[in-house]
Amino acid sequence: MSTLFLISVGPGFSDLVVPKAQQALTQCDTVIGYDLYFEWIQEWIAEAQCIKLPLTQERKRAQIAIDTALSGKTVGLISSGDVGVYAMAAVVFELFDASSNLQIEVIPGVSAANACASILGSPLSHDFATLSLSDLLCEWEWIEKRATHLAQADLVTVFYNVQSAKRQTGVYTILEIMQQYKSKETLCGIVRNAYRPDQSSEIVTLAELSNRSFDMLTSLIIGNQFTEQKGKYLYTPRGYQGWKTKPSTNQQEDIPQHAIWIFSGTKDGNTIAQHLAQKNDKVVVSTATEYGKKALHYDYPHLYSVSGSLGKEYRTDLLKEAQARLIIDATHPFATNISSQLIQISQETHIPYLRFERPRIELSSTDNVIYSRDVKSAVAQAQTLGKRIFLSTGIQSLHQFVEEPCASRLSWFIRMTPSPKFIQNALDLGIAAQQICAMQGPFTQSMNEALWKQWNIDCVISKDSGHSGGFLEKHRAATALNIPMIVLERPKISYPQQVSSLAEVYSEVERLLSWEESS
Repeated sequence: MSTLFLISVGPGFSDLVVPKAQQALTQCDTVIGYDLYFEWIQEWIAEAQCIKLPLTQERKRAQIAIDTALSGKTVGLISSGDVGVYAMAAVVFELFDASSNLQIEVIPGVSAANACASILGSPLSHDFATLSLSDLLCEWEWIEKRATHLAQADLVTVFYNVQSAKRQTGVYTILEIMQQYKSKETLCGIVRNAYRPDQSSEIVTLAELSNRSFDMLTSLIIGNQFTEQKGKYLYTPRGYQGWKTKPSTNQQEDIPQHAIWIFSGTKDGNTIAQHLAQKNDKVVVSTATEYGKKALHYDYPHLYSVSGSLGKEYRTDLLKEAQARLIIDATHPFATNISSQLIQISQETHIPYLRFERPRIELSSTDNVIYSRDVKSAVAQAQTLGKRIFLSTGIQSLHQFVEEPCASRLSWFIRMTPSPKFIQNALDLGIAAQQICAMQGPFTQSMNEALWKQWNIDCVISKDSGHSGGFLEKHRAATALNIPMIVLERPKISYPQQVSSLAEVYSEVERLLSWEESS
């Protein structure tokens, strides 16, 4: 009977080729594989014929291996990592005839997931999954759906085939999906060239990954809410003991029960919370970041707060355990991920949901304003209007602007909240330190004018954030300086219940709580 060995040769060093694979290689008359994989198995194939084929010819490699084995030779088909994980074993089983006189033996090995995890520490110590981001053999729609389910389950996930020359944007779409259900502070690992000469690794947060670029030699490990860092090591606790963690709060006692939960991070949200608290309503204010919490307590130190991008699953548990009476969504008009999440939580828990949406400020082209539907069109418009662009859209979307193909022809100037992490993100994206203004608003028209004059700004890009977002002050400054202003239109989302004034918020809260008490 003919023998075909499907041999795993590990991530890249000969000392990670398992003994069973070494033994199988010494038995082979012919060894078939991609050129690179032969580099670390030379000592076991000195007498064998070597057939080397490019990466894109997997089916040809598999067919040659089957045909050569059926001719009477002992053949080894090699694959890096584990041959059964995104590799050659499945291709062989697709092609071979089960009725033929061919014996197949699969030799397991060290997969890329295992190799990368060992370099970082022990991030795969509990349930985990792997996900390939290549849509060459899989519909992109399926990849997004699987990513959504993995994020919802809060599984540690290893991303294979992260980014290539032709597939640049997909990884950022998947990272956005991850952030809909996981905290932006979730710890993650970046490993490039695991167990190969140019090996590198780094531990970052989920939010920071969106500002990075990768390649096909890189794997990402996305932690879960319990993944921790100790020194240079990343690990996920093995058991469930002690897994019930608490978010960051400003008080020692338990989170208030039967309270109104206000998801804020904006001036409007903080104002609503203060008003309701003065009426003796129990209030919990949830902010995405510690910076947002500090800004809240600067004006309203007595308000109870919870901070952190907690992820959908944990946020749901938190609201249920606290027996929240009402969800008020007063997040930024462009924070659609958290709004969508809160709507889902409301539907699942039957906690009433109320959206406060800042009114839009209606302007026209005669007001020196050009509306743009997305980042790509905004950058394209900006390069026709100026060279020195003031970007006032927030740090989270900065990478989308500066990574546009034509963005390199523009000089970007930004203003952001004075967070060391945000500043470092901007520097990592290539923004020069002298083109960054780190200040906490609000900003007056005169302050905008002074800054833009100093920087010689000739075009401004802003979001349609409404009056309390400082939009009017920016527009008036741009008008006074005769600088064109590009405005990103608000993303469209269907809110189940929405109001657009503070008076309407208070009236609707009273109605909803009265209805709750009467029922």
